[in-house]
Amino acid sequence: MISDKEIVSQAASHSHKGKALSWQWNDGVLELALHLPPCNEIGTAMLSELEQFVAVLKTAEASASASAVIIHSEQPAGFCAGADLRELYAAALPLTPAERATGIRVFLERIHDVLNALDASPLTTIAAVHGVTFGGGFELALACDLIVADKMARFCFPELRLGLIPGFGGIPRLKRDLGNGIVRDLLLTGRSINASKALAAGLVSQVAAEGGALLVARAAAAQVGKFDRAASAAAKQFLKPIPRDELRREIDLFCELFVRPAVMEGLRKFVESTDTHPYLP
Repeated sequence: MISDKEIVSQAASHSHKGKALSWQWNDGVLELALHLPPCNEIGTAMLSELEQFVAVLKTAEASASASAVIIHSEQPAGFCAGADLRELYAAALPLTPAERATGIRVFLERIHDVLNALDASPLTTIAAVHGVTFGGGFELALACDLIVADKMARFCFPELRLGLIPGFGGIPRLKRDLGNGIVRDLLLTGRSINASKALAAGLVSQVAAEGGALLVARAAAAQVGKFDRAASAAAKQFLKPIPRDELRREIDLFCELFVRPAVMEGLRKFVESTDTHPYLP
């Protein structure tokens, strides 16, 4: 775990490069780049570095130096393919059901702490997405205030195919932000939607040309920087109440489902599959 001294040092240096992600300040914008191959899967390595980033995000230095945050991916395949299911399966396989429930709860509580901190940050947060934005990656984007998508982005919750539900806060945040029709469609069918449909549903705020999401996000962040920070933070807090009770219930439901043999079988098939996206039809 990163120390308070290291957090202050990283904030003061205005940049950091890790194995899974990097961040730097650019003209009053704190940019977080995900670069863990093959597609920024969220396992223990990514989670640990996201926790470091959030710790820096909470510092007075960050508040004084930035008005907005942009999260984007440097991986060609997309923004983020979601949880690292191979790591999850390998860690759970030798455990008893009770041990699996305990282990997954600890992991989920850690990722919820990260996404709740991003959701609640007084800075305006923007996800610039392209390509695969699935599962936990979709949930990471949903924690941001704005989603800018290039026209090739696709959004999907494939978890029901594994006998699970989204576990990183996706259901409560979708319910908060969108109508029930699109929420049910995404969750219960597991189908993916493209950027234009996501725009029509109100999921994304802007659609950019292929490869252009980061440039559009930077333009949005520049616009955000023109306004009074206290007023922007107050507006965000009013517009985006965090559904904490539902988020806690989501963790409970995920843990209840995770210990079933059907889930381990679904994860086994995923791990052994040679398909590009074994969780999709």
